[in-house]
Amino acid sequence: MSALPEETRLLAAALGRLPSGLFVLTASQAQRETGILVSWVQQCSFSPPRLSVAINNQREIADWLTPGRPFTLNLLAEGQNSLVGHFARGFAPDESAFTGIAVQHLPGCAPILADALGYLLCEVVSRFPAGDHDLFIATVLAGQLLQPNASPYVHLRKNGLRY
Repeated sequence: MSALPEETRLLAAALGRLPSGLFVLTASQAQRETGILVSWVQQCSFSPPRLSVAINNQREIADWLTPGRPFTLNLLAEGQNSLVGHFARGFAPDESAFTGIAVQHLPGCAPILADALGYLLCEVVSRFPAGDHDLFIATVLAGQLLQPNASPYVHLRKNGLRY
């Protein structure tokens, strides 16, 4: 028997069915670079092209994403479970996030995952508190599909109150 009240379990089940993609957000700071798995991403403007991404405000990378800072949103393709698993586990502050992962570096940009479906090069515009996550708004400066015939990785959770 579940410890949650029935009303909460019903809410969690419905909330978990909000579809989202799976992405790897990469960022650099000084000589350090890292990546994290994110799923709460949405385009939020056509002109200029902008997106929103929610990141747990306890993650170190959230402090790297100040206004004007670049990051790369790497879009994952359906079935890229090895990349999902690799970036879902998280990394210690001085641990390399890209060991065994093919990456491309462009000047002034965070790492691009060579095997991703595609990528969007972004620059942080603003940050807003949103509970246990912060919402980042970013301008999309450039992007490219690397696997134009692949389908994006769509994610559904069983419980909308946790990952």
